[in-house]
Amino acid sequence: MKRLTILLALTASPALAATGPFFSMQNSDFVVLLGFLAFVALLVYLKVPGKLTGMLDARAVQIKAELDEARALREEAKTILATYERRQKEVQEQADRIVSSAREEALAAAAQAKEDLKVSIARRLAAATDQIASAETAAVRQVREQAVNLAVAAAGDVLARQMTADAAKASIDAAIAQVDAKLH
Repeated sequence: MKRLTILLALTASPALAATGPFFSMQNSDFVVLLGFLAFVALLVYLKVPGKLTGMLDARAVQIKAELDEARALREEAKTILATYERRQKEVQEQADRIVSSAREEALAAAAQAKEDLKVSIARRLAAATDQIASAETAAVRQVREQAVNLAVAAAGDVLARQMTADAAKASIDAAIAQVDAKLH
């Protein structure tokens, strides 16, 4: 096989190719021209150019459809992007309103807490004042009771020293008579 390849390569060498007239089968250029024309004729007969053109047209149509789809997707993406940007702006505005409202409510709550604290302090001061007054009243009452008790005890001691048996009997009889008068 190797020898045959070498032999064919030597017979097809350019030195042997161009001998004789051009329109002769001995001229390799003419033979190549005929082979090329036959090849082109075979391609035309088999409608290869039409098939290639059809394939290229189909590919062009497919590419155009893909480009149209890509444009449509791009437009849709732009629309979606615009929608999301608008929504983001609305959400940002809403968040700003919420923050502003929360800030105002916090300030109002702080002011209310201050007022409530003032009222609570005033109420506690009033309660403490009332407790002090009550304790003072109780202390005065206790001092009076102690004074009365001491006075009664002192009077009892004085009467016990000055009282004789006859005077005690007369005092008891007078008290019984007074009770008898009040009950009847």
